[in-house]
Amino acid sequence: MVTGLVLVRLGAGKEKQALTRIKEIKGVSHVSAVFGRWDLVLDMETEDLRSLSEAVVSKIRAIPGVESTESLITTSI
Repeated sequence: MVTGLVLVRLGAGKEKQALTRIKEIKGVSHVSAVFGRWDLVLDMETEDLRSLSEAVVSKIRAIPGVESTESLITTSI
């Protein structure tokens, strides 16, 4: 199991439509709206790194209104 955080920047006026589509993506376990440089923080859980990468690149970034993403793979210390 791979877990990570995906930071998402959205375009103005497209937040609600993008949020609805993001919540439907397999692997997105929680979505938090935040203030600052990013608009959303997604908690992701996938079977492996390849699945996480595919979800971000092929699904999340393809949603109209998603301007950019930054992915953070979690680790234990």
